[in-house]
Amino acid sequence: MRGTDRCVTAGVDGSESALVAVRWAAVEAHRRSLPLRLVNASPWTEHRGLGARGPHIDYAGAFQQFAREQLTSATTAAQEHVPGVAVEAQVVVGDPVAVLVDESRRAELLVLGDRGLGGVSGLLAGSVAVALTVHARCPVVIARGALPDVNHPLLPVVAGVDGSPASDAATGFAFEIAAARQVPLIAVRAWHDDLPIPATLSPSSHATSYAEQPGLLEQDLAGWLEKFPAVEVVRVVAHGRPARLLLREAAGAQLVTVGCRGRGAFSGLVLGSVSHALIQHAMCPVAVFRAHSTPVRGEGE
Repeated sequence: MRGTDRCVTAGVDGSESALVAVRWAAVEAHRRSLPLRLVNASPWTEHRGLGARGPHIDYAGAFQQFAREQLTSATTAAQEHVPGVAVEAQVVVGDPVAVLVDESRRAELLVLGDRGLGGVSGLLAGSVAVALTVHARCPVVIARGALPDVNHPLLPVVAGVDGSPASDAATGFAFEIAAARQVPLIAVRAWHDDLPIPATLSPSSHATSYAEQPGLLEQDLAGWLEKFPAVEVVRVVAHGRPARLLLREAAGAQLVTVGCRGRGAFSGLVLGSVSHALIQHAMCPVAVFRAHSTPVRGEGE
């Protein structure tokens, strides 16, 4: 990885899903006035032949050529989708997770497709993307589904809100995207009865805590509402499983954002499992934030 300049990074493996991620990342890179960095990672070593007695086949060289072709196609896709976006591309030999975790130290966003080719290229959302939502040092976006029309006024941004630092960062990103694309934001706070009741709460106070959820949601949104006053916000406070509620709201959205872990008992957004459910089942791109994720720059910063 060269230099310390910030960028938006996308993983490339030759799949159609990766090209969706590249186009999504290109839009964000252009909006942030950052370069788009495309990375193809594979654990192939420099020398690999076909046995001592057989003809030597330069598998590593063939892979390098194939990877460069994938990056060329991805660069073309990005520049056709967002003319003028600056693109840098690199083939990196190494485990995809380790390579992309290292890349995430420089990136403001790391964007992946939801289905890789598997095998040699290996950017498979079921393994690599899930691992990166845990270990990446920046927010991770899984570009699920077809590329949405980001200017469609009926495609809102959805944010899971629980008051934790990771959720707050995810909510801020949702506001930023909604403001930039001039679409509504749906703020979701979920509650369900299967959460453990702290010993300090009586059954009656536990019941009251659900009634207090709208006020807690408003408290969590207050700073972002002040920073992005033009964003239309729809508040959703509902009784039910967080993953199910967020998947329902995300069915008609262009993006859903979550923190990777929530507070637990009071808010009900246990986002380790929620983020995993969204990565596997959401019908739109999913942005996952952790407490150690690099903060996303706000408008005007």
